[in-house]
Amino acid sequence: MKLRSLALASTLALSALSAQADELTVGVTTTGVPFTFVDTATQKPTGAMVDLAAAIAEGLGDTPEFAINQFSALIPALETGKIDVISAGMLATDKRKEVVDFSDTVYSYGDGMFVAADDDNAYQLDDLAGEVVGAQIGTTFADKLQAKGIFKEVKLYDSLVDIMRDVKLGRIKAGFGDLPIIAYQVGQNPALGVKLVEGYEPMAIGDVALAVSKENPELLAEVNASIAAMKESGELAEIFAKYGL
Repeated sequence: MKLRSLALASTLALSALSAQADELTVGVTTTGVPFTFVDTATQKPTGAMVDLAAAIAEGLGDTPEFAINQFSALIPALETGKIDVISAGMLATDKRKEVVDFSDTVYSYGDGMFVAADDDNAYQLDDLAGEVVGAQIGTTFADKLQAKGIFKEVKLYDSLVDIMRDVKLGRIKAGFGDLPIIAYQVGQNPALGVKLVEGYEPMAIGDVALAVSKENPELLAEVNASIAAMKESGELAEIFAKYGL
């Protein structure tokens, strides 16, 4: 009887611990290779920022639950409480800081320009004055291109793949996006028919960070503590290195 009582007590204790574990709902996109994308074999989100969010959640004793969104829908989803945190290739800009809080920086990079694969010109931004160019809606690159005011049109797209298609077909002169994402996709799939412009000077270098609601400072503090520990242990560098970043 004593052994049965001990076993029952252990079972109840484990159940209580499981009940205390919360889900951390993480907003990701499917178009941010290698930061966030869907593994074709498992049909599950993967990538550097997915692995990072999973490690943070586990360190907090939470279960990560990934919610796929369009990039432009990530901040609205956070503001309405549909997700707890954004973990994507999102740059911590001043404009975004007005509506969400960002964690400490986890990665830094600039924008890349891509053109049709048979275009060998070493363009800089001003060389495309009067042309039609493309960028992903909701990105800092789209804002900067529009503010430049030299283009015939800055076409906005839902995904980077859509921009690449139109560049390949000659519908637009060039596309702009996250340099590591473009480099990864072009390297993995030459059939995309586009290439990075070598020597292009980025409009800006930005910092990637996770985002949380301004109403949740406790979570922000926990996320930052996790990031600091992962930087110290080398785990953060290992996660990004796994995806060639």
